[in-house]
Amino acid sequence: MPEGNGTVALAFSGGLDTTVCVSLLKEEYGYDEVIGVTVDVGQPDYEFEEAEETAEALGVEQYVVDAKEEFADLCLKAVKANADYQGYPLGTALARPVIAKAILSVAEEEGCNGIAHGCTGKGNDQLRFEAIWRDSDMEVIAPVRELGLTREWENEYAQEKGLPVEGGDGGRYSIDTNLWSRSIEGSELEDPSTIPEDDIYKWTENPSDKDAELVDIEFEEGKAVAVDGDGLGKVELIEQLNEQAGSHGIGRTDMMEDRMLGLKVRENYEHPAATVLLTAHEALEGLVLTQEERQFKAQVDQQWSQKAYEGLVDAPLVSALEAFVDDTNERVTGSVTVKLEGGHCRPVSRESDYAVYSESAASFDEEDVTGGITQQDATGVAKYHGFQSRLANEILADARKNTAVTDGGSEGRERSERPSENANGETVSETANAESEE
Repeated sequence: MPEGNGTVALAFSGGLDTTVCVSLLKEEYGYDEVIGVTVDVGQPDYEFEEAEETAEALGVEQYVVDAKEEFADLCLKAVKANADYQGYPLGTALARPVIAKAILSVAEEEGCNGIAHGCTGKGNDQLRFEAIWRDSDMEVIAPVRELGLTREWENEYAQEKGLPVEGGDGGRYSIDTNLWSRSIEGSELEDPSTIPEDDIYKWTENPSDKDAELVDIEFEEGKAVAVDGDGLGKVELIEQLNEQAGSHGIGRTDMMEDRMLGLKVRENYEHPAATVLLTAHEALEGLVLTQEERQFKAQVDQQWSQKAYEGLVDAPLVSALEAFVDDTNERVTGSVTVKLEGGHCRPVSRESDYAVYSESAASFDEEDVTGGITQQDATGVAKYHGFQSRLANEILADARKNTAVTDGGSEGRERSERPSENANGETVSETANAESEE
């Protein structure tokens, strides 16, 4: 057993993986002391209570860092970029860099020699944590990955060592909860054909006959600041929408996700507030941005989302992308009313002083458009519209027709037009030969 390696800071949740890691970091890696760092990004209170109890039982000094405000700010920044990955709002991916930075800060303050996580070698989180940590001089340790551990082995090891284990539903599922989303994976859910039991969901109720609810979201420069006229802080706003939208069954995703390592996995998510805010924000952008801005921003948003999924929110590219996002969102100020009903959220009204919209210009009840433009002016546009496509189709049709003529339209025609030579070596057609024979 290696000895005397000093102190290691462990990303500590009190779940199965990190509980087992405490012992392994001492037994297998020779660290004299393990400190646990738990970062608050909006997990439920009972998770902190379990983590505290587990740390105490293990004799681990635990540090708790409150990063809710920082995380909420990143979530609302993600809304400005309409961020999602393969159709679901980013949640865990956004939290990991925030958590990693907080743990690194504690490790540096406490003079740690190493920094560790309990991620497997099959997931994304190992990459997201280490993208932050490998910028330091500390040794990075990943016991679960490096020792090739399975959850079955971990459960047996914990039982053998008498370790206190709390892993979410008794360790049956791997659950990650933060302010923005809740993910559920593992166990029978790994089979894509399995229909999940309703009890895997905690934030969202099954869509029912509950009366529809209208909710007004107010934005300032792309960031949500109020719900139904009540100004709220970032954290409070997200928590309130999680409760409101969750009661209507809004924000469930059951999907096959492509991880960074190329593995395809089955994931279940809950994200009520994220669904509402992304829906409302995109609706407001549709009102205030020009067509060209919307088209180009879709590409920018996709790139921002990809880097965020990878945990690289500090990459130079992200900074450049955010310059465009922030510039366009200066005009994303106004309000959107969304309708919450039966598991769905949809915008039903929007208004802004920056609306790139003229009601009289678009109205079917007005004869002319605006600025001296009349409906008749569209005639010329209509004539040109599709001109190149029509021309291309005409040329293609002519080319096909000429090819058919060159190749011959029928066997008889092909035979009659085939040239031949007479007795004197002169080239004549078969038609001419026929006429001379007659």
